[in-house]
Amino acid sequence: MTSTLTALLFLGLYLSQTTSTQKQILSKPIIWVKPNFMIPKGMPVLIWCQGTPEAIEYQLHLEGHLYAQQSPKQLERRNTVMFRIPKMTLLTAGQYRCFYRIKELWSKPSDPLDLVVTGMYDTPTLSVHPGNKVISGKNVTFSCRLDTATNKFFLLKEGRSSHPQHRYGNIQVEFPIGPVTTAHRGTYRCFGSYNNHAWSFPSKPVKLLVTEGVGDTSLVPTEHTSFSEPWDTYLLATEAEFQQAPAFWDHTAHNILQIGLAFLVLMALMCLLVDYWLCRKRIQEQANRASPQECRRRFRTQRTPGQMTKRCAGHS
Repeated sequence: MTSTLTALLFLGLYLSQTTSTQKQILSKPIIWVKPNFMIPKGMPVLIWCQGTPEAIEYQLHLEGHLYAQQSPKQLERRNTVMFRIPKMTLLTAGQYRCFYRIKELWSKPSDPLDLVVTGMYDTPTLSVHPGNKVISGKNVTFSCRLDTATNKFFLLKEGRSSHPQHRYGNIQVEFPIGPVTTAHRGTYRCFGSYNNHAWSFPSKPVKLLVTEGVGDTSLVPTEHTSFSEPWDTYLLATEAEFQQAPAFWDHTAHNILQIGLAFLVLMALMCLLVDYWLCRKRIQEQANRASPQECRRRFRTQRTPGQMTKRCAGHS
């Protein structure tokens, strides 16, 4: 039993040390921007970074270089900080990542956040063929043209601006879509671009109307359809949009595991102590039983049996 408890104790200590080491690898923070990753030139933008409550410092990196850093200011929201870009320009557009620090240890980088500045070039024109009113099951083609030569075009659908389609071309490109369903209903715009982070002004909106054909069972999409792109209504993010961080729950899980392992080690130590006490008790009882026999052998050569009996009476 003792060997088993010893092995259990060492296993608990090993797992505790392993978990402590793994805990030193901090989970990556969450980064996001509101209201959109596309920001008109000259407009301000807020970037949020979310780590853990123990974080004492946050850093924001742009294209791999330090852009800004700050410490949490509100005790009740120590796992979130806000970085403000006063004016969006070509120099502030690009790929962002954030980090947080606990004591001397830095976290992994967040997932990349690509910010695009719009309004850098002329305005393209967008059209749809054969028309903006089609029956479901048919094919349509959006055509985007920008007289100022470019090398890439983007097509965005209202409510799905984070998933733009893109095509390469100099002056004009086409975006074939189909067979269409009522899920394709909505308002579309296109952009021209020289790189992934600097886009032209948006084209005028083109609304695609899809009517249900015979046997069409598709439903009208339930996605949000009020056009709230930054060039229409630019709403900055507020602290009321704070979200719970998965990183925080990961950190809590580590703490629970540490407590469980500590309890396991404590129970193993208690079992060892009980086993040791029982072993000492057995040895003492065996020693007490052996004492009268040893006494009789010691005084066997005594002249009178009465003396031996008297001396050994106290051991009986």
